[in-house]
Amino acid sequence: MKKLATLISAALLSSTVSVSAQAQDTMAIVLSTLNNPFFVTMKDGAEAKAKELGYELIVLDSQNDPSKELSNIEDLTVRGVKAILINPTDSDAVSNAIRMANRSNIPVLTLDRGASRGDVVSHIASDNVVGGEMAGNYIVEKVGMKAKVIQLEGIAGTSAARERGEGFMNAVKGSEMDVLASQPADFDRTKGLNVMENLLAANPEVQAVFAQNDEMALGALRAVQASGKDVMIVGFDGTDDGIAAVKRGKLSATIAQQPDLIGALGIETADQVLKGMAVEEYIPVPLKVITE
Repeated sequence: MKKLATLISAALLSSTVSVSAQAQDTMAIVLSTLNNPFFVTMKDGAEAKAKELGYELIVLDSQNDPSKELSNIEDLTVRGVKAILINPTDSDAVSNAIRMANRSNIPVLTLDRGASRGDVVSHIASDNVVGGEMAGNYIVEKVGMKAKVIQLEGIAGTSAARERGEGFMNAVKGSEMDVLASQPADFDRTKGLNVMENLLAANPEVQAVFAQNDEMALGALRAVQASGKDVMIVGFDGTDDGIAAVKRGKLSATIAQQPDLIGALGIETADQVLKGMAVEEYIPVPLKVITE
């Protein structure tokens, strides 16, 4: 009996140590919104890699609100997570949240969207400037050098919107494309529909649309279909819905990121940081043009 009691005590102690160690091995991912399939896929990739590497992963949604984002980071610093992966709501506004984590000596990694200020150990993202250029060049290839185009922009202040727009305008400058209008629709499908309806009415001669993400592209598609016009639409992100629309011949193309890989690489890189390994300040994730 005494031996059995000793074995049970040892087992319980081992279990306690294991649970304690597991509790310490906690990371967090803070996403700008989970109301977008792209970021849901990013979360899924991060969760799968965290499970593989033996980490508990806390997932928080900032609901596209910088104040909610700051509150999320404050919560995580109190909980003492070992690393924070953040997909910023706004590249400038996120700086206060990152500095808060910095003061708590918690390493911060940014995913997809960068941060203007604060100490970030690594940024994992596709090259959005190159992606914007790829979209513009694809339109020129399919419609011609003098294509009349409309651009639907993402959320103002995000690095993704700024860089994709920069890349697209690089392609415009390298051709004779005529940008009839360029207006924000905030990476949102419903706003993409509403904005596109207005722009179609004001610019009936439009031949092509570049939407800075697939959600806006799918909204624009509904507006174009309702108008009966023949307008080519190119999206960005390579979400499941976006790729499906391309395969059905509804969208002409999408510039495909790999959000699951971005999430997985974020966890993998954070793991390396916690193990004292050197990591790259910027880890690029390849892009490709998906067409039917």
